[in-house]
Amino acid sequence: MESGPAIFAGTTFALFGAGLLLWTGARVLHREPVALGVRPSVSLISATLSGVVFLALGVWCFGRM
Repeated sequence: MESGPAIFAGTTFALFGAGLLLWTGARVLHREPVALGVRPSVSLISATLSGVVFLALGVWCFGRM
């Protein structure tokens, strides 16, 4: 019963993190801005770091089951 919320949270975090990393990679490959109004290096670093953190949180939630 307690693993239900961990599965949901882990799936949500992992999907969001993977999606953010894929989206950031696609934007960089097409040489388009990752975030409007922000320096390209700052937006790339923050989006990549956020994607990695969310993906790690998803893996961590799955590990706690």
